[in-house]
Amino acid sequence: MIVLDMYPLLRKDRIIILIMIFFVPLAGEINFYPINETFRVSLGPPTLFLLLLFLRKTAIIPGFLTAILVVFFRILLDFMLEANFNWLTSFETHYPSFFFYFTYTCLFYLLKINRFHRRLLVIGTFGITIEILSNFVEIFIQYIIFEVTITSGSLFEMFFTALSHSFMVLGVFSMMKLYEAQSQEIEVRKRNEHMLLHVSNLYEETIHLKKTLQSSEKITMKTYELYRELVEKEVVDNKCIEKVRQQLLEIAGEIHEIKKDNQRIFAGLSKLISNESFTDYVNINDLIKIIVRANEKYAHLLEKDILFSYNINGSHPHYHIYTILSIVNNLVANAVEAIKVKGAINIEVSLKHHSVQFQIEDDGPGILDKNRELIFKPGFTSKFDGMGNPSTGIGLTFVEDMVKKLNGNITFKQGPNERGTVFIICLPVDNLVEKENTI
Repeated sequence: MIVLDMYPLLRKDRIIILIMIFFVPLAGEINFYPINETFRVSLGPPTLFLLLLFLRKTAIIPGFLTAILVVFFRILLDFMLEANFNWLTSFETHYPSFFFYFTYTCLFYLLKINRFHRRLLVIGTFGITIEILSNFVEIFIQYIIFEVTITSGSLFEMFFTALSHSFMVLGVFSMMKLYEAQSQEIEVRKRNEHMLLHVSNLYEETIHLKKTLQSSEKITMKTYELYRELVEKEVVDNKCIEKVRQQLLEIAGEIHEIKKDNQRIFAGLSKLISNESFTDYVNINDLIKIIVRANEKYAHLLEKDILFSYNINGSHPHYHIYTILSIVNNLVANAVEAIKVKGAINIEVSLKHHSVQFQIEDDGPGILDKNRELIFKPGFTSKFDGMGNPSTGIGLTFVEDMVKKLNGNITFKQGPNERGTVFIICLPVDNLVEKENTI
């Protein structure tokens, strides 16, 4: 849903109204008298027409104030320029103009001309009609006061003047609209260029990230092969030690390369999200949202329809983001991989005395009874890629090792209705929160 911010529009209207109130009386003094010595044709009407076209909401009150100021300004000029100034005479001469400008604004409002911004011919026709009707109102007032009559020639001049004003306004209005459209086009182009720059930067970071993922997979395989080789060796000789040293050196070098790649990725992404602040300890709600969003994208990548939900009970302190991510995200990603095509994953977080409990539940195929004793063993896996290659089977071993190092425990059970799996992790809160500095 797009929410329209009205404040800028209202602010723009206020500026236009102020311009209208002060500039229409000034423009009205650029004038001539085609009919009689009291009927004046000036630039006031086209100026008023143009400004009304740019108002988002045409209001009667600004037109009323403008009409009053037109009369006041003309009386003030008479006072400044005439030697034998008479207030009553000046007022009687100029106050019919009030009815012209006020009628003009009212008719513009009633006809809702702002609806036709894309139809210039309709705007022009309405402009001619409004000006002629407003002139008739002014002349009618003059007829009552001064008994002024109007001839057919004067009617033609009135129509020609309204036509000229209308074309004048449409010309200026079209140029201003063209300028506005060009400005918007430039702004959109800049925004698109900015977006393309971001996309380009993200593409570069994606390349680095893909390289990091491949390097991580190689390191995992090498590490596990080294572990298995050491387990199978009953006697470790100097040749074996030298080989292990060489493999460890290669692993250390590749890990260092991953670190450098991650530093580049972080530097690039931090520029794109420079308004965000990075901290090691975050609110549990924000942390779970990060895990959910990441795994929603992972499920989409695997073309799976998975519904994620979470529930957080109790008032939690800020937890160490990377520790929780390493443990919980691993289990949630496993749940995503376990679900075949469509399913649901629920995360529950609650405080239990001085411990925080994470419960990750999925409705996948679950764990076979024969595999329950093996899932935390290094190298055990039931997952294979599209080529039939088995996974490394390190994930759950890593999670269990991290949990134990934090003095916590991890258990699992069958899900409700004998579907899926529920992993339960319990960790001491003291090992997850920021330690206070003591002197």
